[in-house]
Amino acid sequence: MKKKRDVIRFILKCMLIPAAALLLLYCLNKPYLKIDEQKYADVVKFDMLGREYWEIHVGNLGSSHGAYDFNYDAIREKGYICFNFANTSQSYDYDYAILQAYGQYMVEDSVMFIPVSYFSFNNEVINDSEREAMSIRYYHFLPSEYIPDYDPYIDLVTHKMPILSAGEDILELFPSLKLTLTVQAADDGIDEAEFAERAKERYSRHFDNKEEYFLPERIEELYAIIDYCQSHEIIPVLITTPFSKYYRDLISDEFLEEFHTTVTKIATDTGVSYYDYSNDARFRDNLDYFSDSDHLNDAGAVYFMDILRDEVTELERY
Repeated sequence: MKKKRDVIRFILKCMLIPAAALLLLYCLNKPYLKIDEQKYADVVKFDMLGREYWEIHVGNLGSSHGAYDFNYDAIREKGYICFNFANTSQSYDYDYAILQAYGQYMVEDSVMFIPVSYFSFNNEVINDSEREAMSIRYYHFLPSEYIPDYDPYIDLVTHKMPILSAGEDILELFPSLKLTLTVQAADDGIDEAEFAERAKERYSRHFDNKEEYFLPERIEELYAIIDYCQSHEIIPVLITTPFSKYYRDLISDEFLEEFHTTVTKIATDTGVSYYDYSNDARFRDNLDYFSDSDHLNDAGAVYFMDILRDEVTELERY
């Protein structure tokens, strides 16, 4: 009899422990949903496509250089619709996925800027963990059929139980345990020595521990992006945004030669214009236009768009 009771207790424990764990996850998941929404607030803009944005005249793809370096206020004041499709660390496979999902909202003869950064033919993310974390945001706005390497489990977790992919963000639920990280704004009275040091950090992120700077699949993805644009009467424009001298001067001549050879070949093959502002004298020595070594601040982005409207043939009508 005692043996039978022991077996029953064992079975109950096996059932109750997982049940308690699931209940705890459920209870934590509910408040975490709000934190998760804030975490991915930067992709809420895609919800406006097909609602507020039906006919887009000028847009851009890209990673952070696209996300931060394009300011369309002056063009919008003329009544044109503009949209920034870029996200931080976004690679060409996701650019292409976004274009397939939302390119329908670009009007005939609209202009699409395609940033070509020094890390564009590799990956800006530095490890598999960061790559996976970055990929999750696309489950928040891209239809499943367009998500590269779509994973049903990640989809389920993203929309039903984001607590399972919270990582260290779970500490947001417990303010007393939250790690404190102080970040000084890059354009808040920064001195040149510190600016130069941050440039080295950016260079290290983009170039260190990379076995190959020009992955064939990334080059093919760029060709696919251009082909999509041309097939749908969108005018693609390749562009390298401005960098400060502290970042640009760290890049080797050997890399720059291969980079320009690669981009020039793509532009020639496809008949697409390429504009290179990476070493533009109007920016490289003027730190007032930068938030860090390779990203423009608000003033820099406004000035950059003024230059583009004057110098980019494809923007003449805007």
